[in-house]
Amino acid sequence: MMPTAMKKAGYVTGQAGKWGQLCLGPGEWGFDEYLVYNGSGRYWREQTQSYMQNGESRDLPEGKYLPDLMHDFVVDFITRHKDKPFYFYYSMSHIHGPIVRTPDSKPDSKDFYADNIDYMDKLVGRLAAELDRLNLRENTLIVFTGDNGTARFGVESSTLDGGKRINGQKASMLEGGSRVPLIANWTGTTPAGKVNKDLTDFSDFFSTFAELGGASLPEGVIIDGHSFAAQLKGGKGKPREWVYVELNGKSYVRNDRWKLTNGGELFDMKEAPFNEIAVPPDSKEPEAVAARKFLQDILNKHPAAPAIALKDKPRKNQNKKKK
Repeated sequence: MMPTAMKKAGYVTGQAGKWGQLCLGPGEWGFDEYLVYNGSGRYWREQTQSYMQNGESRDLPEGKYLPDLMHDFVVDFITRHKDKPFYFYYSMSHIHGPIVRTPDSKPDSKDFYADNIDYMDKLVGRLAAELDRLNLRENTLIVFTGDNGTARFGVESSTLDGGKRINGQKASMLEGGSRVPLIANWTGTTPAGKVNKDLTDFSDFFSTFAELGGASLPEGVIIDGHSFAAQLKGGKGKPREWVYVELNGKSYVRNDRWKLTNGGELFDMKEAPFNEIAVPPDSKEPEAVAARKFLQDILNKHPAAPAIALKDKPRKNQNKKKK
């Protein structure tokens, strides 16, 4: 894990927020300090009575909003460690169901989903302001991303470029399931306002942060990640040729133009993320034939794990104000 590698390079490591899909806790995975709680999207005492901080269970006070508590923890961490290198994994759990009110929600609010987005934006701004106050902005890289596409109860708000809706949503094998925002800010280093269209996936963070922080990658293992440290500095770097996505027995690999699933379906992605054009299996179009062969060779080396039967529990519409 990244904290272990960064600690060996002299970094102090911290974590706050969502943590529920790995065995053991942040401390066992290498974080020096951490704050976690049960579930996601449960921020008030009527939903969550306690949280865990550095191995100690603490009561959540009445009226205290967990995202505010997490923010205070992050600010305290960077303030205490401002004179040494630090790596912090801030797993903000906005926007996650159940979608409930925020401290800023108006009594007559009818869109708690939008309220949660606004509050998350406010917290990001407050954190950037703290880095400015501590004179850390020019030597701190901030990376903001999401862990999956928009959930079913938020699809109505999921648009891009002139109101066009992205194809698919969370838990789908479409662009709306796997394409997420990736915003990097490093004042004085990362070119402001530049858009980079290189393919990037989450495995790339390990290699990128290790390179920037002077950490050594583990020896004797295959590292899937491709560093994009050069791109963050405005350079060309060595962009990856393809990315791999897997979900419960299904998988696909795609490059900048084509996508092939482990079910043999080939798609032309020239209109992505709004449309994925199916290519007939018997297509003789030279580019499509070459793409199928190239991507199939990669899929053959990355067999998907067997599917696990999941119970599809019915959900109520979580994008409405609760009575």
